[in-house]
Order: sequence, then C-alpha cells, then structure tokens
Amino acid sequence: MEKDPTLLDHADIHILWERLTAELADIFDAHFVCATVAAEVARHTNTTTVVGISDHGRHYFDVWVCDPQGNIEQARWDPKRASFESLIQRGKASYQDKFTLSPGHLVSSALWQLPRERILAVPLPLPVHSDPVTPPGLLCLIDPDENCLLNLENIESLITNVTVFLDRAYLRQQVHRQNVEFGVVSDISFALTSTLSLHKIYEQLIDPVRRTLIVETISVGLIDPTSGDITFVQTLLGPLFEDLPPIRIKKGQGIAGWVAEHKQAVIINDVYADQRFFARVDRQSGFRTNSMVCIPLQVEERMIGVLQAINKKSGDFNEHDLRLLQAIGGPLAAAIENARLHSDVIAEKRRIETIINSMSEGLLTVNSDGLITRTNDALLTLLNAEDQALIGQSATATIRLRSSSLEAFGRDVLAAGSEFPQLATDIYQPDGETVPVLISGATVTDDAGKVREIIYVFSDLRQIREVERMRDDFFHGVIHELRTPLATILMYARLLREGKAPDKEKADRFLGVIERESDRLQKMVRQMLQVAKLEARELQRSPEPVELNALFDEMLPPLADQATEKGLAFSQRIESGLPPVQGNRDTFYLIFKNLIDNATKFTLSGTIRIDAFHKAGWVHVVVKDQGIGIPRESLPNLFGRFFRAQTAVERGIAGTGLGLYMVKESVEHYRGTIEVSSTEGKGTTFTVRFPIIEVYSQS
Repeated sequence: MEKDPTLLDHADIHILWERLTAELADIFDAHFVCATVAAEVARHTNTTTVVGISDHGRHYFDVWVCDPQGNIEQARWDPKRASFESLIQRGKASYQDKFTLSPGHLVSSALWQLPRERILAVPLPLPVHSDPVTPPGLLCLIDPDENCLLNLENIESLITNVTVFLDRAYLRQQVHRQNVEFGVVSDISFALTSTLSLHKIYEQLIDPVRRTLIVETISVGLIDPTSGDITFVQTLLGPLFEDLPPIRIKKGQGIAGWVAEHKQAVIINDVYADQRFFARVDRQSGFRTNSMVCIPLQVEERMIGVLQAINKKSGDFNEHDLRLLQAIGGPLAAAIENARLHSDVIAEKRRIETIINSMSEGLLTVNSDGLITRTNDALLTLLNAEDQALIGQSATATIRLRSSSLEAFGRDVLAAGSEFPQLATDIYQPDGETVPVLISGATVTDDAGKVREIIYVFSDLRQIREVERMRDDFFHGVIHELRTPLATILMYARLLREGKAPDKEKADRFLGVIERESDRLQKMVRQMLQVAKLEARELQRSPEPVELNALFDEMLPPLADQATEKGLAFSQRIESGLPPVQGNRDTFYLIFKNLIDNATKFTLSGTIRIDAFHKAGWVHVVVKDQGIGIPRESLPNLFGRFFRAQTAVERGIAGTGLGLYMVKESVEHYRGTIEVSSTEGKGTTFTVRFPIIEVYSQS
C-alpha cells in the first residue's frame, strides 16, 4: 500500500522546522540566522537557496547563496544590483518567471543571474508583522521543481517561524547596542565631569562619539556672549582645518546658527538641499559635508553653543542618533560651562594677584581671628620682612604703630560700615626704625553679611615727606636768593636817592650793582617760568632735525669765557659733521647750557671738558668737570625737582634745584638718555645720548 505524498511532504516540512528550531535555538546573531536558514532550506529542498536582508537604512543587502551541497557564499549587494524590491513589495510568496523580465533588468541584477527559468520568492518578514524588528529581506528558491518540499502553500509558514528567530536576534542586537551606547554615554559623562580643562574635555569627547555614532567627524561651536557669533573648536575639526583661521559664523548663520537661535535639534541627511546650510566653510577647507545632526548646548535656559555629528559613514542619521547625541550634549554643556567658570575664576585670581603684587602700597589681610592671611611685596619691603614669617602670625603683634595700634584701628574699621577710615602714623621696622605711613581699612563680608577679613592698605609717605622737604628747601632757598639781590638793589637805590654818589663814577658803580643783581633776579624768575612751561609741555615742542655743530658753535664761546674768567681751563672736542638729531633747538640749548653752567659753578679749580661724537646710531655729548663732586647718597635723587645736594647747600653755592630736573625731562622727551658718574671731591661726568635721525643712521 502506497503512502500519501501529502503526508510525506508534511513530515518532511516538520523535520525541516524541527531542524531549524534546533539549529536556531542558541543563535542570537541575525546574520548567522540567515546563513543557517539558507543552508538548511537548500539541503532539505535540494534547491539553491538565497537569503537576503537589508540594513535598517535600506542602503544595501547582505546576501547568502547556498547550493544543495551546502556550499555557501556571502556577499553585499546594493539595492539596484540585488533587485529585491519588486518581489518584497508583493507582500506574499510568488513565482517569477525569468523570461518575462526585460533584458536590461536581467543584465543588472545579481539575483537573476542565478536561475535558468524561475524563482520562488517570499518577503522576509511578511507584512502581517505590524511593527517588525527585522528589516526587509527576501528568501528565494532558485528553479524549484514541481516536487519541491516548499511551495506557495507552506513557505509563508516557514518564514513566520524564521522571523521569530530573526526578531529575537535583532532585539538582542539592539539591547547590546543600547548597553554599549549607555556605557559610552556614561563613560563620557564621567570623563567630562572629572576635568575642568577644555582641552581635555574635547580630547575625551571626540573618539568615543565618532565610534558610537559611526561618523566622520564631530564639531563644537561656542557662542560669543556679546555678539552671538559661533566659533568652532579648531582641535575637533580635523587636519583639513589646521592651517585655516578659526571658523566663525555670524549669529543665525548656517544650520548651526539656526539651531542656536531656535534652540531646536535637526537631522539633515542632505545638507546641500537645505537652504540654511552655509557652504563657505566647505569651500575654504576642501572638506565635504553631506549630512549632520546638530543639537543646541544649553545650561538651563542659556545657550552656550552647538554640537554637530557630521557625515554618517553607514546610512542616514535617524532619531536614535539624535537621542544619543542629546544624551551626550547635556553633560558636555555642563562640562564646558564648568571649565569656563573655572578658567574665569583662575584668570580673575591671577588678575587680582597681579594687581596686588604690582601695587606700590603695602597690602595686608587679616582674618576674623586676627591672623595675617595675605601680604604683598610692597608691605614686605616696607616692613623689611619675609612673607613666610608673616603668614599666620598675629597682625597686632606683627604690625607695631607709633601713635596707635592696629587692633584699635581695626575696631574703627569694623564700626565704620561702608566708610573707609584712615590713620596717619609711623610703622616700626624690625630694627626699630620707623616709616611714615597712611593706613586705610575695609572689611570683606560673606553672603550673610558677616565680616570674614579686614584689608589694610599701607601708603608709604616717605617720598611725599621728601617732596615736602624739598619744596620747603626750595621756597626757603628762593626766598633767600630773592632777598639778597633785592636787599642789595634796595640799598644802592636808596644810596642813589640820598645822594651818596657825588660823582658820575660812583653813581655808575652803584647802577652797575643794581643792574647785576636785577639780572640775577631775572635769571631766577626765568628759570622758574621754564619749569612751569616744561611741565605744561610748552618747551618741548614738535621735533625737528637739529644740527648740533651749529648749536655748539653758537653757545660754547661765551660759556668758555665765563669759565676762563673764573680761572678754569675749558677744553672742547666736537666732532665735525655730527649727524642731525630729532628735537627742538631751544630745548637742546637749555640742556647743554644747564650742564655746562653747573660744571662751571661747582668747579673751584681745574678743567671743564666738552666732548661730542657719534657712535652706533647715537650722538654722545659728555660734560666733565673736576669740581666738588656729588655724594653717593644724593645720586638717586639728583634729577628730582627742587633737589639740591647737601654739599652745595653747605658751601653756599646758589641754586634752585630745578636745572637738572629740566634737563632730564627734556632729554627723555626726545627719546634720549642721561647718565651721571661722580666721585665726591674729584669731579662729575654727565653723558647725554640722542638717537640719530633714521635716514642718516641707515646711510
């Protein structure tokens, strides 16, 4: 008795299902599922079998071709070459005869190179799956005969069974990918929050994001708070941008500008089709932007920049990529803001330290326990102390005042509130010497208004006291200098009025004294007027070329006569053809006449020598005498206004202390230098240097 073929078919199909179920039970890789299905179906049907499945973006198909002997080949076909779409669109199992297709379709299709006559094709998965996890694909039997185990009636049941295993594999793949992505996001978040360096933040960001999103590059654009322009971080853009200036776009410009302005993320898979795209950057760099995801970087409601993932390497950007980038964007924005704040704090701290250390006034901070917490160099100089010796010490015990105490002044500061009290007193140095100071005080409070520190500022009054002393000496000197010639003039004028000059010779002598003393008065008044004009910049007029040879020819002969009349030797060695210098002729006359007058005045016997020459782009003028010299302690203040060396005062040599002050101010106004060397009792040498006019120095 013969068995029913239908029963045999059902038995064989059952064996195939059991075999597939057993094989696929432990397989969680979708590609391995497809390869196993192709092999088992080919073996059980004795027919070449093709299984193809697309990526989620449908940019290609992974294809497995297995013959009845179990030889399997794997390939990747693009959609046009695969020509699966028309068969997938049918939505059910169907036969397709080869001879009904167009010749062009046959030539371009890799699938239709396999059969001689026809194929049996069924979509994978079937349309009955409303929300399939498995991407579109196809299972084909190549030239199945009439007795083939699989046909239109039962092949769809097989596909339904296979789809279960494919869905499971793709779900497992998604879960695994999500776990990997979650781990990457978590690692990035931890790395971003563990550093306050913007450079390290960008280093830790770039590679993980590229790998996870599978993109060509990423970029971060930061918004300028003032202009709203966006500047992209150069280190993230890649080698094509290394030699370009920083990429900067205007507010609202390009896709990044739109995202920043509207605070909305975008996915664009063809940027050149988007009117918002700013193509100039591509033209400048040679980089080609094809697609991007761009999200805003926000801290609370405040926009700080944008984050872009550019050029997906596999397929198009999708919502999953957007969500992943947004998960990274939050920690990135917080990290950038924290790094910026940290950088601002460090910069502000350095700025304050620079200000404090460059102050000419001494600074001292004292905490609520009365201990010193901060000093600057000016205070250490004032106290003649070392920083390490003061920090942590009691302020009251360390800072000793003559007329009060720092503790008492601190109470005044605390009681003053918003006022800033001051105290003029003397401060003791470790050796017992005192320094006159003006102390100012202010409080530093916390958010609750509680005083945390008191800041004391010590102004050194020594220079002011010295200026006051010089001013007093000047006025006393001026009064003395004015009183003597005035008394002489008055006396001889009275003698003339009273008829004490009976003859013309005696009257002429009296008038000569009056004239000489009047000239002396006029000279003093003129010198003081010159100082006033100098400080008003009236003497230092616009520079012009000055020929010093002509100037010396005019001024030196009368000065030499004055020295000779005093019994001094006068020597001059002026180089002929001195290059011109930039300045003002009257000012140069004032400079050299003052120096030579001083040499004559302070030399009791000996020689006065004037040398002038040019060397290395400068004209040098040296005025040397064999006079009384200048004490070493007077040299630092020699060019000060009203200053007169004690030796000149003791010897009764007349002067106002203004001549050298005017000389130095005038020399430096025309970019010159003046140097002095002196030995008390042996003489003094002044060396003045002026730069040669450039056209001459280069010739």
